[in-house]
Amino acid sequence: MAPAEGAPGLHVEVVYCPRPGVTDRVALTLRAGATAGDALHASGLAQRHDLRMAGLRLGIWCRACEPGTLLRERDRVEIYRPLTVDPKEARRLRYTRHKERLART
Repeated sequence: MAPAEGAPGLHVEVVYCPRPGVTDRVALTLRAGATAGDALHASGLAQRHDLRMAGLRLGIWCRACEPGTLLRERDRVEIYRPLTVDPKEARRLRYTRHKERLART
């Protein structure tokens, strides 16, 4: 989606991490007044990673947002993966592993 002729473009980045340690980034120039949903569609990340548009969670600079949220210059739109482990359970597992390591030393 290129900006309209004569109108200043809005430079944004759309980011998705399909798994830990892997990041897919797309830099875009959109028209003024573009939304987070516009950036998502223009990036092609949802199609590339076979993500269903319904139910996708988005954020701008680590703050959850709706697809209709207006973007500003240099915003970073983030596509969030669903949680695979409850954060409280993950914390318990890390603590248990830590205790076991301490007991071995």
